[in-house]
Amino acid sequence: MDVRYQEFPTAFRGYQKAAVRAYLAQVAEAMEALIRENEVLREKLRALEEESARLKEAEGELKRAVVAAERIARELKAQAEREAELIRKEAMAAKEQVLSEAAEELRRLREEKERARQEKALFLSQFRALLQGYLDSLERLEEK
Repeated sequence: MDVRYQEFPTAFRGYQKAAVRAYLAQVAEAMEALIRENEVLREKLRALEEESARLKEAEGELKRAVVAAERIARELKAQAEREAELIRKEAMAAKEQVLSEAAEELRRLREEKERARQEKALFLSQFRALLQGYLDSLERLEEK
């Protein structure tokens, strides 16, 4: 409907009032329909804008959560690596302690073994000397 080119039939005193009123009624109805449609579209636009804002906010929160999760993951990994290194160092220190104690025990046992060997040798030589003394005494007694 093109309002600019609308022509009204003329009557004795100008345009026919009934035709003008009918046309104005049509224009009014069309305008009211357009206004209602415009309001509906504005409401839809407002709802879509609100939804867009809500989604952008949710996206921002999600991004912050992802960044925080990545930071926490990095911190946990670093902490786990530090703890693993500490455990490794403690294990190495414990190993060195055990090896040191074992080496000291081995040294002590070797010394004890050597001392026992020397005592045995001393005992055997003294016992041999004692027995030799008894044999010599027996031989002298036999000679008499």
